[in-house]
Amino acid sequence: MRDTKHLEKHSNRLAESKKEKALFRTQRKAVEAGAHGTLEYTIKEGVNKNKIADDKILKSKKK
Repeated sequence: MRDTKHLEKHSNRLAESKKEKALFRTQRKAVEAGAHGTLEYTIKEGVNKNKIADDKILKSKKK
């Protein structure tokens, strides 16, 4: 009897976490590119210091 209780509890926990992950996946919103001033950000360190982060420097930005 003890084994079945633990197995049921574990399977219920797995089903609940799977359902929760699916809900989070569907509720996720897309991030707005350039929101909060990130598009015209001046780089402060590294090779591109004092350059504005735009299409030329950022490879991940799509046109």
